[in-house]
Amino acid sequence: MKNANSWGLTPAELRKLRGLKTPHGIQRLLDDMPYHLADSAWSPRRVLRENTSHCYEGALFAAAALRAIGYPPLILDLEAEHDTDHVIAVYRVDGHWGAVAKSNYTGCRYREPVYRSLRELALSYFDTYFNLRGERTLRTFSRPVHMRRFDALQWMTSEQPVWFVAEYLLEISHTPLITRGQAQRLHRLDGRSFRAGCLERADK
Repeated sequence: MKNANSWGLTPAELRKLRGLKTPHGIQRLLDDMPYHLADSAWSPRRVLRENTSHCYEGALFAAAALRAIGYPPLILDLEAEHDTDHVIAVYRVDGHWGAVAKSNYTGCRYREPVYRSLRELALSYFDTYFNLRGERTLRTFSRPVHMRRFDALQWMTSEQPVWFVAEYLLEISHTPLITRGQAQRLHRLDGRSFRAGCLERADK
């Protein structure tokens, strides 16, 4: 009989996730994984097996790993203009929010749990969230989504693409971070910041 708290994972998979011990341990594993550019939606089990992921898959993997070490499995969507969205796994320590994330850009990854609100956390990504034209593109953020709502769809272990989570994130409401006027007055990144943000960026 399966362990009631295994969520369909094997004992070896659970040991691997629990061995990460902390949110920062999860981030270190994500950072060590190569970033891949395939149009895929792998479950955490597949990510663990392939040892590679992109932003969306990394967030789901981080949520599963957070669950395995005792945190609620929460993800949050950052929505951009003229750019792709970014999904992060969020967690809270002593009432303050942090994040674990996989990104092709240097500044859009881990956040220490020092942010008093999700708005503060989301805004911490603003200056490092840009497109290849150097435009700052972050505009809105979603509420945190508890991944237990997808347990019946086996989001942690499915061998089929788990696009249903991404589709749900597209449907829920998002809160603006800046006004339209502020967006119109934004400047492009300077060259040094752009190059730093693209350090070791994977490209086709």
